[in-house]
Amino acid sequence: MLAIRMRTRRRKAAAFATAAVLTALAAPALTAAPATATTAEPSVATVTAGSTTAYDSTYYKNAVGKTGPALKSSLHTIISSQTKLSYSAAWDALKATDQDPNNSNNVILLYSGVSRAKSLNGGNVGNWNREHVWAKSHGDFGTSTGPGTDIHHLRPTDVQVNSIRGNKDFDNGGSAVANGGGSLTDSDSFEPRNAVKGDVARMILYMAVRYEGGDGWADLEPNNNVNNGSNPYMGRLSVLKAWNEQDPPDAFEQRRNQVIYDSYQRNRNPFIDHPEWVEAIW
Repeated sequence: MLAIRMRTRRRKAAAFATAAVLTALAAPALTAAPATATTAEPSVATVTAGSTTAYDSTYYKNAVGKTGPALKSSLHTIISSQTKLSYSAAWDALKATDQDPNNSNNVILLYSGVSRAKSLNGGNVGNWNREHVWAKSHGDFGTSTGPGTDIHHLRPTDVQVNSIRGNKDFDNGGSAVANGGGSLTDSDSFEPRNAVKGDVARMILYMAVRYEGGDGWADLEPNNNVNNGSNPYMGRLSVLKAWNEQDPPDAFEQRRNQVIYDSYQRNRNPFIDHPEWVEAIW
């Protein structure tokens, strides 16, 4: 049985590596600098599952080689050291982190994939707003500084699509979301378009590691349910794990992680650097 499991894990790592390399080769070049005091575009090395990253000997040095609860605990300690933003500051941050690689005046909307002018941020039809991928009602943290302003899970989304998603858990299935880029929804869940399924999974699992209940906020945890309501849980874990494998980190997601680290929060989403750590923990 152990040999079978080891072969299975090696096959998953190989699949991650192949998909990530192909994605990186197909991704457009990113040349525009983020709209912050940082003037140089951050360099982003393609990360493949199971590979060694530039941060393994420094940032992740106390986590490398661990699995299960020990890995989760180490990563929590590492990523909890961060600079916190106000909710209003998130507007400008998202204009840099989610900048359209082909048009520096625009951002890419998470669920629809539409490129929209940075200036159209707001709450009206045709605007984009700040989506909490981990719905803020799941743990009742609102928009207060902390989980409510953590830009690792705040993303630009179309106002109407954001409203349709609401605070639903994530799962497969449903009917097409109008102007949702292929996203689906039903009465109790939301399925994002294929190109960002892994992004959503890694954001949710980042939140579950970062917010463990020891800093005045709820202990956020994934579970295998939907209809979690105001409980500090987000589902469906089995689906999120599958999405993490189906959609490895691409150049856009990796650049976003780097911009957040370099110019804003000074912490990283470890599952973008090491997507295989999802399986190692859950």
